[in-house]
Amino acid sequence: MSTTTAKRFTQEEYHRLAELGFFQDNRVELIRGEIFQMSAKGTSHSVCSTRLYRELFKLVGDSAILRGQEPITLLRDSEPEPDLTIVRSRADDYLSAHPTPDDVLLLIEISDSSLSYDQEVKLPLYAQANISNYWIFNLPANYLECYSEPYHDLQNKFGYRQKLIFLPSDSVTLPHFSDLALDLSKIFPN
Repeated sequence: MSTTTAKRFTQEEYHRLAELGFFQDNRVELIRGEIFQMSAKGTSHSVCSTRLYRELFKLVGDSAILRGQEPITLLRDSEPEPDLTIVRSRADDYLSAHPTPDDVLLLIEISDSSLSYDQEVKLPLYAQANISNYWIFNLPANYLECYSEPYHDLQNKFGYRQKLIFLPSDSVTLPHFSDLALDLSKIFPN
């Protein structure tokens, strides 16, 4: 009896496939060595993303860099493309390399059809990479899930100790920017 195993890709192999045009116009990301097709965006997702980017740009200005659906380098076999990431400012704007966990101040996913993927696949990946702050705009439930304090337990599982829920009528302080608060009433689609 033989068993079959799927081919797992490194970041280098993934980049080479992209250079060769293997993915064409498909939106994909590398997660734990597997290449995942990214979900199509509905109008609620797009509106939330547009509003979020606009408000964060006003708040953060030049004190950090906002990256929308751009890769971050995690571990050896993962290169997700979160909906929005706030990273430390760098003179080259990350021309020499994608941001790594040490660069990430806040990582944000906007979730409608991708909610279980963002909670069950990406959340443990981000915790394993020691991303200190992970937010999910949970559009089906109409609230923001804020995760912090990554952990690794004895069963080799990764997660976050803290989970806070914020409603569309709330404001939430931006991690690493204690004087900046995001008014969620300006973000959630009505």
